Amino acid sequence: MARYTDSVCKLCRREKQKLFLKGQKCYTEKCPVESRNYAPGQHGLSRRQKISEYGIQLREKQKIKRMYGLLETQFRNYFEKANKQKGITGENLIKILERRLDNVVFRLGFAGSRSQARQLIKHRHFTVNDRLVDIPSYLVSQGDVVKVKEKSKKLDAIHNSLKRVKDSAYPWLTIDKASLSGTFLQVPERADVPLNANEQLVVELYSK
Repeated sequence: MARYTDSVCKLCRREKQKLFLKGQKCYTEKCPVESRNYAPGQHGLSRRQKISEYGIQLREKQKIKRMYGLLETQFRNYFEKANKQKGITGENLIKILERRLDNVVFRLGFAGSRSQARQLIKHRHFTVNDRLVDIPSYLVSQGDVVKVKEKSKKLDAIHNSLKRVKDSAYPWLTIDKASLSGTFLQVPERADVPLNANEQLVVELYSK
């Protein structure tokens, strides 16, 4: 599958906010958004015309898509799935994205970023309900237990990431640092998800 290979810090600068794509660096003064909070490229500081309604919707879609590390086709497929479910489409979309295994591993603190979580999952370091899962897009369900594989419990990457995690940081997750496991208690409510984005604009964009 194709992947974005350029500097991910450029993506944050393009959206003019931290998307937390670079792990620990995002929490330090070395984050480029701290010193260069403008779009990358030679015209990044130039005066721009007022952005259109379509442009605002597009930027919001790009922001959410990049936060979760998805390409356009996959993101669109999630939207179509959310649109078929009962309830508010935008909120359904966020709930689906939060169920992705790479996101859950990141939220639990076993990885410093979603991209690192994807790499760890692909390298077969995690189990779900004691079954090895190496698919980052796997959708976790209520009550599922995500655990670091026994042979992987000494990985420095996991322990270094856990240092930034506070217990019960997210109400829909519980973590046991001693056993390096976490439980997905329930699908989160949109109000509980710390996501600085307006998913309704994505719905408006795709509804045109």
